[in-house]
Amino acid sequence: MPGRHRNVRRIHPALSAVAAVFAVALVVSGAFIVYDQLAEPGCSGTASLTVAAPAEIAPALKDTAAALSEQQAAVDGACVAVDVVTADPADVAAAVAALRGLSLTGVGQPNGSTQVPDVWIPDSATWLARVTAAAPNTAVQEAPSIARSPVVVAMAEPAAKALGWPNAKLTWPALLQQMTSGTKLKVGIVEPTRDAAGLSGLLALASTANASANAQAATTGALRTLAAGRSVLRQDVLARFPRSTDPAAIASALGAAPLSEQAVIAYNAAKPPVPLAGLYLEPAPIALDYPYAVMPGIDADRQAVASRFLEALREPAFRDRLAKVGLRGPDGSFGAGATTPTGAPEVAQVPSPAASPTAPAATAAVDKVLSTWVAVTLPARMLAVIDVSGSMLTRVATAGGATRAQITLEASRRGLGLFDESWAVGLWTFSTELDGAKDYKQLLPIGPLSSQRTRMLQALGAITPKPDGDTGLYDTILAAYQTVQKDWDPGRVNSVVLMTDGDNDDDNGISLENLLAKLKDTADPQRPIQMIILTIGDVNAEPLQKITKLTGGGVFSAKDPAKIGDVFLKAISLRSAQPGS
Repeated sequence: MPGRHRNVRRIHPALSAVAAVFAVALVVSGAFIVYDQLAEPGCSGTASLTVAAPAEIAPALKDTAAALSEQQAAVDGACVAVDVVTADPADVAAAVAALRGLSLTGVGQPNGSTQVPDVWIPDSATWLARVTAAAPNTAVQEAPSIARSPVVVAMAEPAAKALGWPNAKLTWPALLQQMTSGTKLKVGIVEPTRDAAGLSGLLALASTANASANAQAATTGALRTLAAGRSVLRQDVLARFPRSTDPAAIASALGAAPLSEQAVIAYNAAKPPVPLAGLYLEPAPIALDYPYAVMPGIDADRQAVASRFLEALREPAFRDRLAKVGLRGPDGSFGAGATTPTGAPEVAQVPSPAASPTAPAATAAVDKVLSTWVAVTLPARMLAVIDVSGSMLTRVATAGGATRAQITLEASRRGLGLFDESWAVGLWTFSTELDGAKDYKQLLPIGPLSSQRTRMLQALGAITPKPDGDTGLYDTILAAYQTVQKDWDPGRVNSVVLMTDGDNDDDNGISLENLLAKLKDTADPQRPIQMIILTIGDVNAEPLQKITKLTGGGVFSAKDPAKIGDVFLKAISLRSAQPGS
């Protein structure tokens, strides 16, 4: 074409000959190779991403990240660089919650070394549900599962065989009976406030106990049995399984614990003298599902890298890497080379979205069972203070016409049933001029439940509101706080739990400003006392929140007085919060 010239690239004859030989070799072998570097230029610069994940899945993630680096995978021309950090899900959850000035039940404050990553892969979506429930603005839009591990009841094989394994199926009711009525089966658990598999097993057992004839007694019995064998670390629980085939050693060691299938596979891979059996009970507990959560607030470049990394985690090569560490793919099936435990289903159950760990019903169940667990297991010294002003005689339509006082006292009785003999509890009532000029009256001093549980129940049964009594709230709060502070116990959580349906209306009492000043002078960070205030009905929470901000604790509202029992349980579970939180 006139005025146009092709740019002809001349090739050295020797190179041309080599190319011809190479082409013949390809044709002879029937192979076809596409060399990426000839098709597209290499990447330059770095497109970074930080990913936090539990120890068991971290090797598979790191291998995938390394493969992307070797392939020179790029996002907008920049080289993908994924830094996978091994982090305990509880530590990351604490760090995420702390960004909003919050803490999760049983998790506490972050350890200071754990950073919030760009992508968080906890072992269970229950972590995302717990964080979101505490701080809704931390919710992730989508968190697809990248792996799965069923939660099993791990048992030493001799103990499992005694129950008919692998031929017979153990049921949850049978396990509950073995735990609570016999002494042969020693059961342990990893602290469920910090371990997703422990929480999953706890949920399954609690659901079974709730369906029994005497639900509260069964639930309390199961939780106390588990609490006796709990450990904060998974390795501590695993170390308590028998290390010798000697019958006496097996009998004295831990017999069972809810653990992940992966933990059982990893334990047996070390060839212990007594292997573990994994019992797959029905209905199946919530499985570990390893959600891929891109954290809110990361920039568009990192979001693009996160999407590219997720693509790599959906390839068959990653499923095979999961199999090497004892994990299944997100659809519940194993990759190549997996070691499958005896009795394991070929494909693990994957729940419907309505039954997922983040569904509202599941989130509510998690919240309730953890609240109950903490109430049962955390030693405490508590002064219970109950409003007996005239407004407590108001009837509640949603509670069948029972009065606010009746509902509150029933919640108190039920709560008392959760506390074991290690608790120390006292009881006051308050209104106005209830004991001479004082607005409060001591019914029982703070003392061990082991010696005064019966008297406590009798005292609760005898409480009646003062028909013309007002609410001497501020004087009572100050006196209760000072009473608990007087004999502060370093070995327990020291708290005041006050239940009221009204605002302070004692004209002769201390003002809010003076109360706050006195509490500020009195409070000692080295001797914390949690002020837990439960409000019933329509109560102004603002002044009460000013109080608990100084003392620690919190204000919990039951707008519907019929819900006071659930609110009481939640309040008790959070009594370990730090002052000013």
